[in-house]
Amino acid sequence: MIDDPKLQELAQFTPEGKLTPGYGDGYLFYVGRDDVHGILLHLIKNETLGFKLNMFGYDDDELNQAILDLFKIPSIHVQISLDKSQAGGVHERKIIEADQQQDSSDFANSFTVLQSATHQISHTKGGICAAQGLYFEGSTNWSSSGEGTGISLKSDVANPKGFKAQNNTLFVSTNKTNLLRFNTELDVEHLVGKNNK
Repeated sequence: MIDDPKLQELAQFTPEGKLTPGYGDGYLFYVGRDDVHGILLHLIKNETLGFKLNMFGYDDDELNQAILDLFKIPSIHVQISLDKSQAGGVHERKIIEADQQQDSSDFANSFTVLQSATHQISHTKGGICAAQGLYFEGSTNWSSSGEGTGISLKSDVANPKGFKAQNNTLFVSTNKTNLLRFNTELDVEHLVGKNNK
């Protein structure tokens, strides 16, 4: 399989500045090694058509602001689903309130806090970037330690004082079959949240 050139621009978020050859249509990034926060911010800021997200842990002001900026662009469809059990934290509550103020009856935007169809946690951690033709998923929660925010990619530069990074992964792929299947699943999960309010 030929390595997908769409993923090459994410090489800037690795210490090597390149992706290991042979990855095909998907690449696995590691929190604490790669700049996962930078990857997520890059994907959100470069979306021009549609962004869908279901996230369990959601405590990142910078990523949230990037999503709020998408909410303001009428030509971009934004669909956000967040887990109900995580919505009570101080930071999460502040972010969710800001998001809910942006939500409207406008077709382009939809926001919900939810549980699974069987009233369990919504543990999906991933999203779709429609114009870029890719999806991301993995174990990464959106928090400083969950993303390893602030990692230094330079071998001669130490990580900042207090730097924390969980063992998490972020898989980014352009595989069309998996993208379509994941897109449908995100829609189903979102509708469950909307219908159970």
